[in-house]
Amino acid sequence: MTPEDWLAFRFDCGAAWLNFLATRGRTFSPNPVERLATPDRLAAWLRQCDLSPASPPDRDDLRRAWEVREMLRALALAAVEERPPPPAAVADLIAFLAGHDDPVQLIAGDRLGREPPATTARALARIARQAVDQLTGSDRSALRSCPERDCRGVFIDPPGRRRWCPSPACASRGRVRALRARRDGTTLGPTDPAAANPRRRSGPAGSGPGAA
Repeated sequence: MTPEDWLAFRFDCGAAWLNFLATRGRTFSPNPVERLATPDRLAAWLRQCDLSPASPPDRDDLRRAWEVREMLRALALAAVEERPPPPAAVADLIAFLAGHDDPVQLIAGDRLGREPPATTARALARIARQAVDQLTGSDRSALRSCPERDCRGVFIDPPGRRRWCPSPACASRGRVRALRARRDGTTLGPTDPAAANPRRRSGPAGSGPGAA
């Protein structure tokens, strides 16, 4: 896999806010893959999500994007693992949303649209509010996390049949590990999908395009 493949944006997690979490790959490895390394990369990602702000992102916006992404990741993993949400992440998210109100202004053109966000912070607030809607509603039961310890990417899987995140790299590593375990007569450790996703019903493994 080439460096360009690793740095490609992921849009296969099921929602914009989850794709936002996937802008950092192999999050829990010694060498995470940062796909939003510069303000220009953040601008490119927002553009592909129809969230381009009126003024382009700067370094402060990039830092804020990293902070929002990681607070959402902490809340998402807590929801998947059925743990209480981290109080610090909840407090930080409340403070961020309180400081970036973004009234809905619709546009009726060839399709229903919405006024572009005035700032990068407001674009991030839209992503965060989408996350809040899912994490506080019944749809949170469709969230799953990848069992690969260095990934733990969160994605939507309503049927509960997918073992790994949509990255083929995670599915490949997991299958290789399972094959070796069967050959050795051992059992899977912490990366066992059932252990990582206790609510997951049994079913066939799944994979899709993209890098972890």
